[in-house]
Amino acid sequence: MIIDLVDGTYELFRHFYGLRRFTKGQDRPHGAVIGVLQGVLEMIERKATHVGVATDHVIESFRNDLWPGYKTGEGIEPALKAQFHPLEDALAAMGVAVWPMVELEADDALASAAHLACEDARVEKVLIWTPDKDLAQCVRADRVVQVDRRAKAIRNAEAVRQKFGVEPSLIPDFLALVGDAADGYPGIAGVGAVGAAQLLNRYGAIEQFPENVLRDQREAALLFKRLATLRTDARLFGDVEELRWRGPTPDFAAWAERVKAPKLLERCLQAQAALDAA
Repeated sequence: MIIDLVDGTYELFRHFYGLRRFTKGQDRPHGAVIGVLQGVLEMIERKATHVGVATDHVIESFRNDLWPGYKTGEGIEPALKAQFHPLEDALAAMGVAVWPMVELEADDALASAAHLACEDARVEKVLIWTPDKDLAQCVRADRVVQVDRRAKAIRNAEAVRQKFGVEPSLIPDFLALVGDAADGYPGIAGVGAVGAAQLLNRYGAIEQFPENVLRDQREAALLFKRLATLRTDARLFGDVEELRWRGPTPDFAAWAERVKAPKLLERCLQAQAALDAA
C-alpha cells in the first residue's frame, strides 16, 4: 500500500499564479480549486489508491504566539484567499480525505499523516507531495520520501543529506540556524548553510552544542527550532483505509455543475468505474 499526501495550500497557490499566465489577471473564481482537483484526480488515474490532502483553513497557527514575525495571512490576494475554503469543500465532495488545519498548519498535518501511516505495517511507502523544505524532516530512508515536482526530484534520506548536508532528523536544527524567510524567522546571524551543516554534523542537535558555540543566541536558536519542528500528533485518521479513494460523493455532480466543470465530473466517474471494474 502506498500513501500519497498532498500539500493542498501549496498546490492552490501554484495553480492560482500559474493560471495568471493565461488569464491576464482575470482570476476565475474557482480556477485554482479546479486545478488542484485535476492534479489529485490525475494521481488517482495513475493508480494512486490512498490520498490525503492537507490545507491551511487559516494561515495563522500556534507558532504566531511564539514569534511575532511568523507568517500570517496578511498580503494574500483576496481572489486567492477566497478559494481556500471552497477547495476543502470540493475535495470532500470528490471523496478525497482532506484535513483543514486551524491551530496547526498544513505541514503539521502532512507530518502527522506520514507518522500515522508509518505505524501501519501494511504501508510500503509514503509520498509527501510538496517542495517545502520543512517536510524534509519527515523523510525516513526510502519508506517516507518527499516529491518535489518543481525540481522534478524524489528525495529519500540520502537525497536530503546531499541537498542540506544533514540527516532528515536534523532539518529543524538546520532551519533554526539558517532561518526561513518564507515562514518569517531569521535564523542565527553569521551562520550560513555550510556552517550550519558543519556544526550539526560535529555536535548533533542544537541542545547538544557546547555553551560557547551560540552563546547569547542559544535561546533564539532553540525558539526557531521549535518553529521549524513539525507536529506529528494530529489525530487525522484512525486507519489508513480512511484515505482510500472510493469515488465522488453524491454532492460532487452538483458542485461540478455549479462551477462549470463537467469534464472533471466525467473523469471522476470514469476513474470510479475503472476502480469498480478492477
